[in-house]
Amino acid sequence: MSSPAPVVRTSPITPDTVEAYRGTFAASDPALADGDVLPAAWEGVFFPFAVPLADLRPDGTPARDGVVPEIDLPRRMYAGETTEFLRPIRLGDEVVQTTSLGSVVDKTGSRGRLTFVDIEREYAVGGEVAVRSVWHDVFLEAADPDAPARAPRPEPSVVAEADWVEELTPDARQLFRFSALTFNTHLIHYDRAWARDVEGLPDLLVHGPLTRILLMDAARRHAPERVPARLDVRAIAPVLVDRPLRLVGRSTVVDAPADGVPDAPDGIAPDGIRVTAVDPDDVVLATADITFRIAHFADSDR
Repeated sequence: MSSPAPVVRTSPITPDTVEAYRGTFAASDPALADGDVLPAAWEGVFFPFAVPLADLRPDGTPARDGVVPEIDLPRRMYAGETTEFLRPIRLGDEVVQTTSLGSVVDKTGSRGRLTFVDIEREYAVGGEVAVRSVWHDVFLEAADPDAPARAPRPEPSVVAEADWVEELTPDARQLFRFSALTFNTHLIHYDRAWARDVEGLPDLLVHGPLTRILLMDAARRHAPERVPARLDVRAIAPVLVDRPLRLVGRSTVVDAPADGVPDAPDGIAPDGIRVTAVDPDDVVLATADITFRIAHFADSDR
């Protein structure tokens, strides 16, 4: 499959968009103004989907966006990502986003055919890449209403071994606002009939791209003086609207070799944080592994 040309877009990082996210999902954070550093992962509320209505799939996700090829599977989900934070982005910056197609892999699972698609994005300021991200989307066959539901597997040790726990309950108002901010028309986030009857879910799904920011925000609140270097997210099970959600944090250490010295890349701290999204029954819904830089960005770069 030949890859299409990258799609390049430019957008200013405006305080009103930042405030719209902060006021809905991070109200305990201080308000930000021009010149302040954009919190890590908040670049995800910029560059909203830009696909005409005629180029949407029946589920409301893009069919033709100039990057991902048309795929003949009816359901699309966010599966995770790897994002590197290389330089700060500031409010007021003009950011150039370049989006390219990564790997496209077909597989067959226990419930039919799947296609995994990687979407590569770079966010550059002044010609220098500030954020580099690879998002993983998965396309699936139609949900089988007669298929038995997978039995949840509680992992109570995740909470028992936590350093800290935050609690929240995403509601339909917040889902609507995130859809509006990102121009996300996926029906699974606002059409309960579609979520239940077509996708086979008990209720509306919390956006994967929102969950990844909530996980990063929790880590940032508990390590406010540290500079994120990398975010690795894995979506495991649906995060549902109006269900209590716990964000569970635990310090992590890079696996040490035989000499006992952690094998961390230059400039990256050997310790990090894992944040796990857990439902009221101790079922793990998503994980985020965050690593940090050993030192802050220089004052001129903050």
